[in-house]
Amino acid sequence: MSNLRIGVIGLGLRTSLAVAAHQPARGFEVAVLCDTDPAALAKAVERVGVSDTESDYRKLLIRPDVDAVIIMTPDDTHEAIAVDCLRAGKAVYLEKPMAITIESSDAILRAAYETGTRLYVGHNMRHMGVVRTMRDAIARGDIGEPKTVWVRHFVSYGGDYYFKDWHAERDRTTGLLLQKAAHDLDVVHWLAGGFTQRVSAFGDLMVYGGLPRRQEGTPRPEGWLKEFDWPPTARRDLNHKVEVEDVSVMNMTLDNGVIAAYQQCHFAPDYFRNYTVIGTEGRLENFGDGPGDTVKVWNTGPTGYRGDADIAYRVPDAVGSHGGADGAIMAEFARFARGGGATDTSPVAARMSVAAGYMATLSLRDGGTPLEVPPLDPELAEYFDRGQVR
Repeated sequence: MSNLRIGVIGLGLRTSLAVAAHQPARGFEVAVLCDTDPAALAKAVERVGVSDTESDYRKLLIRPDVDAVIIMTPDDTHEAIAVDCLRAGKAVYLEKPMAITIESSDAILRAAYETGTRLYVGHNMRHMGVVRTMRDAIARGDIGEPKTVWVRHFVSYGGDYYFKDWHAERDRTTGLLLQKAAHDLDVVHWLAGGFTQRVSAFGDLMVYGGLPRRQEGTPRPEGWLKEFDWPPTARRDLNHKVEVEDVSVMNMTLDNGVIAAYQQCHFAPDYFRNYTVIGTEGRLENFGDGPGDTVKVWNTGPTGYRGDADIAYRVPDAVGSHGGADGAIMAEFARFARGGGATDTSPVAARMSVAAGYMATLSLRDGGTPLEVPPLDPELAEYFDRGQVR
């Protein structure tokens, strides 16, 4: 059987995914790289080891040697590009978040449904060792039935990654409760076994709103990815437009009764995610997501705090980029694009994480007003729940 040949559209910060997708010995390979920026293309050619390039993604859609595409362009372009690719019959891997509005997310799902073309959304945290360890512990019944989930997300480099380019603009991202939190919201849904039904959120632009900005059209300074500024108030050269919140809190009720909370801060000194899941018979919590880190379970008591816990699961060492998930998620996409079948990721779940983040952002900007999350069209939900089979 010949290899699945993939075209990669967009070669920015996630070029590591293109590297993970170029695995000829495993049955899938990158056939062509595509970006409108010649400099980005040149860097990707060297890094991925593929010399065939295009500057217009539409040319990929008429190439018979391209079976599937990976879309990693800025978030506000996802709908147009994904719909074009689906209508051209190219299996699509869409990097998270799938879109920046509920309407755009539903348009992508509708295009996949109408064309029958396979759609895969890359929520790679479902393939990270720490998340799978937590999910396995819940599935074993270590904490009984999950009832509440809490997430704290400290983003030490947030001022550099999200406030020095298009991520800082509302019309490009909606906000960081959607763009940055989409991963975590998806994990909350996966661990809790339900989707967000109602949200209320608060937040503000506390630190980065008044710092020096670049003039529009001025590129980011060289070395910005390696030389992060500290303290946060020392950051310079921010995007010409800074509109999204740098700290936010979000409360959720899920459709199965679970209550969840998410907190995000972009001026913390460290980068760390902390998950807590409390069930009817115990509590679990992650302590790091790298080598030697653990997921701890407390399921006897009642007692005072015990740091040693009742059970400690070692998180598997990450192998490869993006927390060790890139290789696994590309293998799953390649298998799905070629033959279909069940996947750990879900386009419906991806839409619901966008919907939760989108409605939370509306709530945040309306004084915390509780808002209902619009449900997905049952016809689309049923189609994707069947594994995209009519």
